[in-house]
Amino acid sequence: MLLAAGKGDINTIIGGIAPDWGPFGSLGNEAKVMIEVVMAVAILLCLGIAVWGAAKQRIGATALRDTFSAEQGKGLIIAGLTGVFIIGSLGTLFTIVYGMAV
Repeated sequence: MLLAAGKGDINTIIGGIAPDWGPFGSLGNEAKVMIEVVMAVAILLCLGIAVWGAAKQRIGATALRDTFSAEQGKGLIIAGLTGVFIIGSLGTLFTIVYGMAV
């Protein structure tokens, strides 16, 4: 009998998801933790903007019948989710740019 998942464990999966620091691999652990904390705060801020935009769109579209508020809410949702995507992919972008430069 051959098991498809005979080798490996959860660390193999998590290790594949964890970002590769690429050119910043020589940073100390404290610097990496600081960068991760700043990125986490920025992601939470962007998610907060998206939630605020969703609330603004919902209130503007239904309760107040304010189309300007609803459109502004859509813009906030898009901006917040775009920020989350950009911040989440910064490690990959830096690694690609660094690899192309080398």
